[in-house]
Amino acid sequence: MEKIIKIHIEQLPEGLFLATSDEIQGLVAQGRTINETLEIARDVAKKLLEAQSDLSETLTILKKPIDMSIVLGI
Repeated sequence: MEKIIKIHIEQLPEGLFLATSDEIQGLVAQGRTINETLEIARDVAKKLLEAQSDLSETLTILKKPIDMSIVLGI
């Protein structure tokens, strides 16, 4: 599946580039070049979206009653 997101890239005073996105909370990527920054931003975005998806699935499961066992060390 492909998804298009908008990112904002700015050059920092140190010469590095910083990418952020208003569409994906927590997306922050930094690189020495714009291309490197874009590559890192893609990886970070993918991981954040996967984590959000996993959390969404977990919350869906928790909305239903479930029976589980736990182990106690006494």
